[in-house]
Amino acid sequence: MRALILCGGRGTRLGALTADTPKPLLPIDGEPLLGYTLALLARSGIPEVAINLHHLGSRIESYVGSGARFGAAVTYACEESLLGTAGTVRSLSGFFGEDDGLVLYGDLLLDVDLGAMTARHRACGASGTLMLHRRARSNSRVTMDSTDRIISFLERPSDSASPTPTSDTWVNSGVAILSRGLRDRIPSTLPCDLPRDLYAPLADRERLFGFPLSGYRCAIDSPARYEEACQAVREGRVRRPW
Repeated sequence: MRALILCGGRGTRLGALTADTPKPLLPIDGEPLLGYTLALLARSGIPEVAINLHHLGSRIESYVGSGARFGAAVTYACEESLLGTAGTVRSLSGFFGEDDGLVLYGDLLLDVDLGAMTARHRACGASGTLMLHRRARSNSRVTMDSTDRIISFLERPSDSASPTPTSDTWVNSGVAILSRGLRDRIPSTLPCDLPRDLYAPLADRERLFGFPLSGYRCAIDSPARYEEACQAVREGRVRRPW
């Protein structure tokens, strides 16, 4: 399996923190966030990695280089205009080939068992497996049946479109395993988004399964969440890259 780390976003919600630093390079207790992600992939036996670049992309490429010091072989996909999360996946069809592909958002600090997620994906014969966690407020709301098959995926729902979310509501975690067949269903229009243009319209027609989060995850989308991630590393709740 090969992996794609989505690193093209501007990180505007982080304000001054990302004015001169791409979000994947924000230091988390002394090490750039992207280093944690590459270390996780190496520990999980996923050394072949693609990284899409846009905002301050040259700095990301300078930090990662060939990927050898992270135990990875890195391919870069430079985007003059952002293709969207799904558009980037579609553009890298040659990189993924016929195999399943792992896709991770580049603003995530993670310490999770990707091996267990992969095993579950294959055991279910899934076309896609999405890591999910529970949260009251999020852009997505996901419903699963008793087998963890996703039967509904609502992206940015209005209050009238679904029940009021609670702390038990399943939401998208930004980590997914996508089969070749599912990747081929990505629309050709650009920009194109994974939750809005792939998961939501196909949830009741494809074999999409949820994989409940077990481990640590923090989406660094605000200064408060950035500090939370740094604190998690200082407290030993996340393994350091080396």
